[in-house]
Amino acid sequence: MLRVGLAMLQGARHEHAEALRGAANELGVEVEVVECRRAEHVHDVDALVLPGGESTTMRIASQHESLLEASFAWMEQHPDRPVLGTCAGAILLAAPGNGREPFVRVGIQRNAWGRQKQSFEASVEVNLATPKASFMEVDAPPRDRFQHQPLAVQSQVERVIGDGFPGVFIRAPRFDPAVMDCLPAATLGEEIVGVIDGRKLALTFHPELTVDRRFHRWLLEQAADVKGATS
Repeated sequence: MLRVGLAMLQGARHEHAEALRGAANELGVEVEVVECRRAEHVHDVDALVLPGGESTTMRIASQHESLLEASFAWMEQHPDRPVLGTCAGAILLAAPGNGREPFVRVGIQRNAWGRQKQSFEASVEVNLATPKASFMEVDAPPRDRFQHQPLAVQSQVERVIGDGFPGVFIRAPRFDPAVMDCLPAATLGEEIVGVIDGRKLALTFHPELTVDRRFHRWLLEQAADVKGATS
């Protein structure tokens, strides 16, 4: 059983949870998605997801329960455990603040593609080895105690074309290739839109809003490798 922490800061958190459950089904592994709302929820997980949203709001909202501080501390204590940061989550990995060294060594600029109306979708080339699997539908979970439920994304299955990844860019940040000491993991033409530093993967788009779960499968595979090596 893999325990994957999902920082319930903002953004498409429940869609990430659905993607993790779908990826686990595709890989034939068991996963428990731990909804991290307080600092103590983070300490005993095998992997972590930092979702999208608005990075400044996420920093402020996390102060009361110290969730973001606990997430950064967990990453420092477990540098070998995998982390997936998407959109604002990528900003938090590249620019954690408070004097911390970045978890992915790359420059990043917030909202660099423009405002909400400049959001777009495009085919992204993936430069990262990810586990192969066939798409498997998962039953939508019931609404939680806050009446939240993931968006329905199954209808997007026909939009996955060839090896391209259906990138969803919503007020997306941009990486600075002139300030980069890590490897590209995904590109949009000449633009680097995903980077990997050790087992920290930062994406400027939203993989949880598609039915292509290859990045979530990567996270689970990495977590299983680390757990198997230490058990």
